[in-house]
Amino acid sequence: MSSATSTAHLPSGLSVLTTFPDVLFIPEFIFGGLVWILVASSKVPLPILQGWVMFVSVFCFVMSTTLLCLYICGAHGGKSSWVTLVFAFLATLMYVIHQVFSLRRWKSS
Repeated sequence: MSSATSTAHLPSGLSVLTTFPDVLFIPEFIFGGLVWILVASSKVPLPILQGWVMFVSVFCFVMSTTLLCLYICGAHGGKSSWVTLVFAFLATLMYVIHQVFSLRRWKSS
């Protein structure tokens, strides 16, 4: 059977924390918390930049937590396509929004 026709089964429950790349959730939590601490405690000349960085880090942390909870609860039903599609779409959307507003700010300066 070719790899194109085989379907990958996603882990459920605590087995999520033992498979790669899902085991990367643990460092994401650790480094995500460190980013929050460092960004919140730093002094920057333009507070709007600090707010944007904090928003992005909090948003990514919440999305990672949501994805981990969905995996642990088994909400994916063993199918990977919907999870990849939802989170790939959201990541792309955030990149596009960020680029549009960055370009507008650059043009106006």
